[in-house]
Amino acid sequence: MPLPDHKLIICGIPELAEHAMLGVTHVLSIIDSREPTPPALDDYLDIDHELIRFDDVVEEYPGYEACTPRHIERLLAFGERAHASPGSHVLVHCHAGISRSQAAGAILMCQHAPGREEEAFLRLLTLRKHGWPNTRMVDFADQLMKRDGALLRGLEAYRRALIEAKPHLREVIRNIGRGHELP
Repeated sequence: MPLPDHKLIICGIPELAEHAMLGVTHVLSIIDSREPTPPALDDYLDIDHELIRFDDVVEEYPGYEACTPRHIERLLAFGERAHASPGSHVLVHCHAGISRSQAAGAILMCQHAPGREEEAFLRLLTLRKHGWPNTRMVDFADQLMKRDGALLRGLEAYRRALIEAKPHLREVIRNIGRGHELP
């Protein structure tokens, strides 16, 4: 089965206003547990909007709300609605458009395309200049969709390709405390 043919935009909160008049039909917002709803979303009219709140962490940490399987179930339910809408134009955003939104975009592309997980993750390289998808989200999605590690292998292929293209990111990833995720 091919990757979904709907349009997909991945961005951060500062970029939301740029996309408001582009015919977006579905918006998935994944923002920190205590972050206010971005006012720029008021410019999106007649959309299916799903707001999911959790912090961008890959493990449980005191004072932060980590992603849970329930969050990913909501993401997948949103994906079902977008997939059922012919000609859907999906926008996925998190705070910076780097981790949670990248993971969510790949998960949505994989949802109805079993066996195409690596292709979905590698497509992120053309959708956004930079990113480091949230491993915890991808792991939960892999389990919920019963893909036996295929999403995690796709994530690893993406990370290898990104680091090959931009070797300087290796140090950036180490500096943000996620060096254990480097391929």
